Amino acid sequence: QVQLGESGGGLVPAGGSLRLSCTVSGRPSRGVGWFRQAPGKERSFVARITWSTGVTYYADSVKGRFTISRDVAKNTVYLEMNSLKPEDTAVYYCAATQYASRAPTDYDNWGQGTQVTVSA
Repeated sequence: QVQLGESGGGLVPAGGSLRLSCTVSGRPSRGVGWFRQAPGKERSFVARITWSTGVTYYADSVKGRFTISRDVAKNTVYLEMNSLKPEDTAVYYCAATQYASRAPTDYDNWGQGTQVTVSA
């Protein structure tokens, strides 16, 4: 079955950039999404990409700053994060879905998460 693993998190200053990677073992039936969860907050949608077509969708909070992409040959999904803000600080997760959805409940095979910390 599909398995995912995140990497690339770290500590960056406000305005900096990071690129997260999500390695996918096996192709998801529809796509891969990035979510994030800050302490004391619910897991929230960040971005998703349709595996077969590369069609993307973004949360309003990251639109224009983050870019999701995939390398089919490498079975990897990326999240390029630019102009980072302290409020972007969270554990970032990737997960697979068979739906065109932003709801965490429609995703499965969650990765272990990678911490992104943005200093003021």
